Amino acid sequence: MDTKLLFQDASALETPMLAVFAADLSIEKLDVAMPRLLTSPPALITAAQELLGSGEFTGKLGETALLHGPAALKAARLLIVGIGKASEATTDVLRKAAGTAVRSAKARNIRSLAIALPISIDAIQLPPAAVARAVVEGVELGSTDYDTYRSDRKDVPVEAVSLLCPAVDAASRGAAQRGFEEGSIIARSQNFTRALVNEPGNVLTPTVLGQRAKAMADEAGLHCEVYSSDKVRELKMEAFWSVAKGSAQPPALIVIRYEPPTSPSADAPVLGLVGKGITFDTGGISIKPAEGMEKMKYDMAGAAAMIGAMKAIAQLKPAVRVNAVICSAENMPDGAAFKPGDVVTAMSGKTIEIVNTDAEGRLVLADGLHYAKKTLGCTHLINAATLTGACMVALGLINFGIFSNNEAAYEKFQQALSISGEKGWRLPCTDDYRDHIKSHIADIMNTGKNRYGGATSAAMFLKEFAGETPWVHLDIAGCAWNEEKQPWLAYGPSGVAVRSIIEWVRAYAG
Repeated sequence: MDTKLLFQDASALETPMLAVFAADLSIEKLDVAMPRLLTSPPALITAAQELLGSGEFTGKLGETALLHGPAALKAARLLIVGIGKASEATTDVLRKAAGTAVRSAKARNIRSLAIALPISIDAIQLPPAAVARAVVEGVELGSTDYDTYRSDRKDVPVEAVSLLCPAVDAASRGAAQRGFEEGSIIARSQNFTRALVNEPGNVLTPTVLGQRAKAMADEAGLHCEVYSSDKVRELKMEAFWSVAKGSAQPPALIVIRYEPPTSPSADAPVLGLVGKGITFDTGGISIKPAEGMEKMKYDMAGAAAMIGAMKAIAQLKPAVRVNAVICSAENMPDGAAFKPGDVVTAMSGKTIEIVNTDAEGRLVLADGLHYAKKTLGCTHLINAATLTGACMVALGLINFGIFSNNEAAYEKFQQALSISGEKGWRLPCTDDYRDHIKSHIADIMNTGKNRYGGATSAAMFLKEFAGETPWVHLDIAGCAWNEEKQPWLAYGPSGVAVRSIIEWVRAYAG
């Protein structure tokens, strides 16, 4: 899709469809809606005046109204998209409104459209860079559908989108341009993640995930190494290997390195991004129920998020060293598979009693975290994983879980959320929970001692391998897959956490 930023009057552009955002200016919940266009050209305001005064359109988020042949405009159609109450406007609602606009065009087989950016509008005071970034992200993320393998696929892509910035001062124009460029990079990287997560397990094996990561890294100018079974055993990654050995498909240890253009000082932080890459999870010997198991192709969404983040980092060029470590395997129940009751020794030397083979993600992450810390010298760690159903029970499908052993690292991630627009909620992993993972036969066990606090038990397990290194753990199980179509986003993989991980990295670059 060709997406560009233009500096011109939206009412004077000839286009098959012009999209304009509208907000509800009413204050209280029970007040009568007062929808107003978030744009300044008088011709646009006049064209929408009758509709907005009719009461048919309220301006709620995702609501649309289409006018054909609007008077005094060169656009063939005027699409009005609601963003909700003006008093609650954020960049996230702009992102969703932009996605709604592009998906509305797709539904009508319209291949080209323009969107008027709400910059320098009194009703919402958002910086030009943030507005341009949010809108282009919404356009890119909303444009894709994931019915990839349907033989009767009739997806009609939107081929061109122009974002129209009104007449503003040079500083605002420059800020909008920067925001547009950053948003384009980040959203396309998130879509790269979504495409990986969407692939079926018979296509995206650990080996293929490694090949795709290597191809991305080569194109982006990153250093990437992909290892397999021999290297995993050589490194004594027995926790990782125990998960992998039950499958006919060999594992992949994927290591991607980013070096900033100017070498940081010797005492500068080195960031480690660790992702769970289970390309299909049967649960192993502790096999999952059949219902819903087909969704377990998405169990590598944490790995995909890290690979997508590295793709963006290579282009954004933050002034900080970043290493990504992906431990990828299938969890299968054959005669060589690990069993409940087994004791394995992780790369760190810590012994682990296997209580449930469906708690495999924390095993591969354990060795990945230790490798990032000890072998690559990472001073700060973040990991992402579709780790526990317990986190979904606790937080539903809106917020992902956040755990951390370090307040400064957590605060940087909170700041990242405020920029990314993603939703995460902190859950505890304090030392008084450590008894939940104590084993009688080994150092720790890979589940909690009971069914309570399962997401925290998993986090406590990972905390053992992060040690004193500042660390953030993201349990994205509930948010990595969109269960229902939204007006702004298709059913399927979400690419969650990519934007937040990127902003967390950039926070360490100053």
